[in-house]
Amino acid sequence: MPIKKVLTKKSLGILMHPSSIPGGKVCGTFGRGAKEWIKKLHENGIEYWQFLPLTPTDSTGSPYSSPSSFALNPWFLDPDDLIKKGFIFISNTEELGPTNNNSNHFDFDVADNLTRKLGHLLLQGWHSQSEEIKLDFYKWVSKNSWVEDYAKFLVIREEFNMLPWWQWPKEFKLKNNKFLKSWIKGKSEEILIKKLIQWHLDEQWRDIKEFAKSFNIKLVGDLPFYVSRDSADVWSNKSLFSIFKNGDLIFQSGVPPDYFSSTGQLWGTPTYFWSKHKRTNFDWWRKRFKRQFELFDLLRLDHFRGLAGYWRVNGNSKTAISGKWINSPGKTLLNKLKKDLGSDYLPIIAEDLGVITPDVEKLRKDFELPGMKILQFAFDGNEDNPYLPENIEGENWVVYTGTHDNSTSISWWECLDNNSKKRIKDKYKFSDNPSWSLIEIGMNTNANLFIAPIQDILSLDDSSRLNTPGTTRNNWKWKLNQPLHEIEENIKIFSDLGNNYKRTKK
Repeated sequence: MPIKKVLTKKSLGILMHPSSIPGGKVCGTFGRGAKEWIKKLHENGIEYWQFLPLTPTDSTGSPYSSPSSFALNPWFLDPDDLIKKGFIFISNTEELGPTNNNSNHFDFDVADNLTRKLGHLLLQGWHSQSEEIKLDFYKWVSKNSWVEDYAKFLVIREEFNMLPWWQWPKEFKLKNNKFLKSWIKGKSEEILIKKLIQWHLDEQWRDIKEFAKSFNIKLVGDLPFYVSRDSADVWSNKSLFSIFKNGDLIFQSGVPPDYFSSTGQLWGTPTYFWSKHKRTNFDWWRKRFKRQFELFDLLRLDHFRGLAGYWRVNGNSKTAISGKWINSPGKTLLNKLKKDLGSDYLPIIAEDLGVITPDVEKLRKDFELPGMKILQFAFDGNEDNPYLPENIEGENWVVYTGTHDNSTSISWWECLDNNSKKRIKDKYKFSDNPSWSLIEIGMNTNANLFIAPIQDILSLDDSSRLNTPGTTRNNWKWKLNQPLHEIEENIKIFSDLGNNYKRTKK
């Protein structure tokens, strides 16, 4: 009996992170703006909303290097909802400080300050909550075992001026539970704040998920393959990662040298001790995916190739040259996830970009997972290029103009040499607006799902780019500074174009 596929028909989606949605005090939130966005998608027959990981970010703002695989980003907490439901007692959000209006970017420090204010207000309001609400909270905490260690991790990190956990004093670094049990007695309020923030985020997001479901909008999440070394995940589960108890890396992740880099890429995240994961019946991984599947309808798995095999480099290496390929038990894990879901398909998009070997391709096909194609990678003059529209075989793909890591299509076109531009124009229907031309090329492929970043739909240049890989400044900060009704025309053009290619649901 053939395996069912998660994508079964032609459809459309838009990539926009919640932080970029108009509204909110600092950046977009899990509030009214997100619901208005969902309604806008529905009105235009667009079925998929994709975003980046919703986890807390690192100090550079990256959600791909989070202190937790399970937590949600406190920047997304919606104050209006907290006021309305009587969890914080202020009359309006003006009391929380100025609102970030008419700006194309937001400030991480301002977002952190707002989180601190909301945390203290939630603590003040906690004592006034009903016993029923308190019971709901404690039930949620007991059902989500990750919350306890995550809250402790954050409070300890703040105690030691945000140093990474391997630079904490010994008892904290080694997670001496007997010692910590005594220490946290004096930190009960700080720990309660962290838990309350996560509970409210969870409640607000589940409300958005229900709202999206009522409009038949599917939410596409994103999961990094590796986890940050400086995370509650690693600190709490050292034996599952290639890390010494003192925090030094035994092995680290990366990719080997290729056309783009003569020394490869070194990522600095610990690799997995797969033998330990096998012995624990993949418990940590299964909890991690269970959490994702509760939050999203579909999940993009970053660096999917790591489930077939991974490039392992010694922890003290300065380049990725001297690593080696090690097999991963991805097939076993995916079968367990399928069993856990009780489903005949896995709601996963395999991020299979870059140099992909036959074992990766086989794993993806064995589970009928859609792969990814990026049009900006297609036009290098090589007729065998796997991203060329005519080389995309079959329907089980998600095609993008670009992703959060790419230039916007307008800036991509500006940076192309004249020979490449001529070659593309000679072969494809190309208008004066390269962004819309690339969108139409993507819609015309056989792929079941086509997704464009909101920046391309608005024909924005790289001043609105979300991330430039290899850099740490001014990334992840872009925010749409127009109300949604002002971009209605662009969304409608995208929808109408999709209708021409039988992709919109009207």
